[in-house]
This record gives sequence, structure tokens and C-alpha cells, in this order.
Amino acid sequence: MDFMLYIKFFLGLLAIINPVGLLPVFVSLTSHQTEADRQNTNRDANMAVVIILLVTAIAGHYILSMFSISLSAFRIAGGSLICIIAMSMLQGKISEVKRNQEEDRESSGMESVAVVPLALPLMAGPGAISAVIVFAAEHHQITNYIGMFLTIITLGLVSWGLFRIAPMLFKLLGKTGINVITRLMGLLMLSLGIEVIAAGVKGLFPTLLG
Repeated sequence: MDFMLYIKFFLGLLAIINPVGLLPVFVSLTSHQTEADRQNTNRDANMAVVIILLVTAIAGHYILSMFSISLSAFRIAGGSLICIIAMSMLQGKISEVKRNQEEDRESSGMESVAVVPLALPLMAGPGAISAVIVFAAEHHQITNYIGMFLTIITLGLVSWGLFRIAPMLFKLLGKTGINVITRLMGLLMLSLGIEVIAAGVKGLFPTLLG
């Protein structure tokens, strides 16, 4: 296995999901819950994220084939989406691609917020799903799938650990600290998005960039 490949994949997903930037959202959505309920929400949300991304990794290639979408075209679409979310993160906020005001109003009245809106679409949103589909389509050997699955599970554990101490981290970092991290993640994510778009354009027009 090429461990650097999976480290890059892990860092890319970490930037896209940005669990540190979601700490205020998690604290807000679970503010009415007891500590035990908050930890249950944390566990369920991250378990849902892992399941969603694992299913995406398995089914993504078949979905592209079903709709006759080339990997290069999907790279451009997915990279553009990642760039849109990244531009929003550079301003220190969550993109409306991940959520909108109507979803916010609906989620405020929900008892359980673990799967919707926390896991989907806030964490395993369009950007993360696109990144997983692109990676899975590029690396579809059995060893690559094993490495990808382990990377996604590790990401879920890291996110679970951060959310577990969310109130303490939120107080420690403050809004300014979280915004700084979100902007750094946005810069990394923007670079990733541009790289994905460039690979897609090169795939569609090999003679143009050859």
C-alpha cells in the first residue's frame, strides 16, 4: 500500500468535512441534550458518516457507469463543488451547499439530529461524497479499497474524538480560533478542488494540456 496516498486522502476528507469548524454547530444542535444524549448523538452521527462514505466508495463507480458519466467529467463537477464550499470556508462560515436556512429551521425542531442534519448533509455532504467517488474510481484494486475503508474509519474515530470534547474545545479555541482553522482548511480544500478540476480537464482534453 502507498501510505502517502491514504494520508493525502485522509487530509483531503478532513479538510472537506472540517469537524473542528463544525464544533459550534454540534454544540448548538445538542444544547438541549444531556451529556449522555450528546455522546449518543456523537456516536450515531459519526457512525452514519462512516457508513455513508463506505457505501459511496463501493457504489460510486457503478453509479457513474449507470449514468454514463466519465470520471473526468465527474472530477470537474466534484472539484467545482469542493471549490465552492472552500470559498465559503475561507470566509469562516458553512456553505449553503451543505445546509440552508430552511434545513436549519427544520433541524431546530428535531429530537434526533445525529443523522440529519449532522451526518448528512453537514459532514458527509456533497463535497465529501464527490471526493470519495473520485478516489474510488481512480483506485479500484482490492488493496486500495481496504486502505480506503481503513482511512474512512480512522476519520470517523478522529471526528468522534473531537466531538466528544466539543464543549471544552469550543471554549478553548473560541469563535476566532475555530474560524482560523476553518479558513486554513478552506485553503487546503480549495487547492484540492483545483487539483481535481485540473485532472478532469486534462482527462477530457489530453491534447490541450499534453
